[in-house]
Amino acid sequence: MRGKADLLLVFLFGASFAALPVFALLPSLWGFVAAVAVSYVTDEMLHSRAPGFIRRLATLQLTRTMRFAARMVMLLALAQRMGASATVLVVGLAAFSVHFAIVMLYSAVHRAIRARRTLPVMVRNLDMSGAGIPKQPPAYLYRRFLRKLLHLDVPAQVGLLVALILDDVYPAYAGFAVMTGLAVAALLALLWQFRRARRTPGEDQMIDALNQQLAGYRPEVALYFSFAAVSRDFMYQVNMWIETLEQLDMRPLIILRERASFRFLSRTWIPVVCVPKADDVAKLELPEVRVVLYPGNAGKNVHMLRVAEAKHVFIGHGDSDKLASSNRVSKVYDEIWVAGRAGRDRYQRVRHAISDSAIVEVGRPQLAPIKLHADHTPGPEPVVLYAPTWEGWSDDDCHTSLIPMGVTLVEKLLKENVRVIYKPHPLTGKRSREAAAADQAIKEMLQADNARHGGAKAEAAIAAARTRLQQIEDRLDELAGQSDGDDAEQTRLARVPDRDGSTEWQDLNDEWHRVFWESHAAARHHVILKRLPTLYECFNQADILISDVSSVVADFVASLKPYVLTNAHDLPDEDFRAAYTTAGGAYLLDSACARLPEILRSVREPRHDPMERSRRALKEYVLGPDRPTSMARFNAAALALAEKGRAELAEGRGEGHRPVVIPSQRTDSFNMPDSVEASAYQQSDGSDSGEQTDPADLVGLVDPAG
Repeated sequence: MRGKADLLLVFLFGASFAALPVFALLPSLWGFVAAVAVSYVTDEMLHSRAPGFIRRLATLQLTRTMRFAARMVMLLALAQRMGASATVLVVGLAAFSVHFAIVMLYSAVHRAIRARRTLPVMVRNLDMSGAGIPKQPPAYLYRRFLRKLLHLDVPAQVGLLVALILDDVYPAYAGFAVMTGLAVAALLALLWQFRRARRTPGEDQMIDALNQQLAGYRPEVALYFSFAAVSRDFMYQVNMWIETLEQLDMRPLIILRERASFRFLSRTWIPVVCVPKADDVAKLELPEVRVVLYPGNAGKNVHMLRVAEAKHVFIGHGDSDKLASSNRVSKVYDEIWVAGRAGRDRYQRVRHAISDSAIVEVGRPQLAPIKLHADHTPGPEPVVLYAPTWEGWSDDDCHTSLIPMGVTLVEKLLKENVRVIYKPHPLTGKRSREAAAADQAIKEMLQADNARHGGAKAEAAIAAARTRLQQIEDRLDELAGQSDGDDAEQTRLARVPDRDGSTEWQDLNDEWHRVFWESHAAARHHVILKRLPTLYECFNQADILISDVSSVVADFVASLKPYVLTNAHDLPDEDFRAAYTTAGGAYLLDSACARLPEILRSVREPRHDPMERSRRALKEYVLGPDRPTSMARFNAAALALAEKGRAELAEGRGEGHRPVVIPSQRTDSFNMPDSVEASAYQQSDGSDSGEQTDPADLVGLVDPAG
């Protein structure tokens, strides 16, 4: 529950359903009318306000269908207790039974249509108009169909109640007729749509259509991404590389493995294909792809790594001091690209597994939007960005400061007369209840402090800007190719985009952030949970960062602003700095936050900033030199590796050897690890139906936080 209003709705919801049998058996007609009306209204409101509560009701078998059936039974009981004729009761029972039978039939047909429209691939930014994919059924028949169908009982409910009030059977018969007629019409309309859905191209036809488009585009470099927990937004790991890929002197392609990934994909002109099944990945024809880039170390990477004709590169999604950022499984890649010398040295931890010659320093091209400290104008009150990492997959890799000191830190920040931007990691609270509780406590503290400092004025300004922000977001989604259609509809509408749209995209992004910060200026603190504003825009607003060991700190180093690393376990400063490279230019904060006032002097009194020189030295060590630019180095590395791959391939052919694709070793005894969420998604979506998992998929899952 999000608050008292939701709790009140739950109370009314439960009370109304409890009252239905009481008023039916008394009988009390007007009491029943009131109870059934409240039950309908609260049921609908809870679906939109507290979907988690509704899902939990379903686990107790109190599904939406069961709730509608209960209302129907109670209404017939009321009619019988009030002396309704046997004919009315029999007709009513028959009408309601037919209605529920039609609901079952409709659900079966809808499921059949969805199964036929679940394509083996999803495509964006390639012209798939020739694939012959039928248009999606109309939304009023296809989307949220169960809610609409069940609500067709309202005419019957109203008709029977009116009949009881007026002591006249005709309103009841009219209500039954309307309910049954509408249900039959809906079923017939969907059956017509099923007839059209049967023309959906089969698996081989879709793969052939995609390969024809790829043959025309001739991609040379591919970014390959998979992550099991698709119910969360992991696409930041891909989105951070899109602009870099677009600037390469090679034709790029993005290959995704989870259908849900498309929901979070940012705007790009790069062709994007989503191929859920491993067998279908093997059917992609990519003869000119010489370099494959991997931003994550996921199990399904093995399905692409077996392609022997390409060179495989781990690029990661941030340079972090975590052990997961130098995982020994990286040995499976031909090269590992890191930002600077620090990344190379980090892999010395596993030097018995990773060859130094496989490490290439390419910088961090995506850090260009971060403003330098010299270009930043601080406000009258210091702005502190607190961006803790999450709790990790296990206690062994738990680096978050939220559990041991997060609440204490924010309490002391509020006493220091500073403004706080709180941006937790997207996975915060996923594994640990303690982290979730600390996260919630911090949000409540910041909200309460905002209320004490002119909260009403700030809320009014934010509300006034909400409409414009939503308009911009809708246009951004449109430019990103997102639509309300299902996977097949989005693929059917896929076209080669106009690359000039990048200017409008950037202008809209800039306007969104300008409107956001201007409208939120009156608010003292900000809690950032959504994709916008971006992390780097939060960097630009902040005077100082407080964070944990993560790639967030390495990226912030580019600004040369003061930053703080949390030393939650109170290690000696020398030991902490020796363990974590990015601590070399950081202020270290103890678990009791006793050092906080002194640390904040570096912002309030810029001349008192003893770590400034260390930060400047650390920037080049962590991120590489400013010249040549990161983009130039990244592009050169890609071109050089592609040329190396071509040369090796030509040499192998000259010696009479054929490049091979290592076949997948199939088994029935393995399932993807750490992906309860993914399993639930696959069961509901059917995207991995019939796919078995390669045993090698169990290797090398690492921390998605970087």
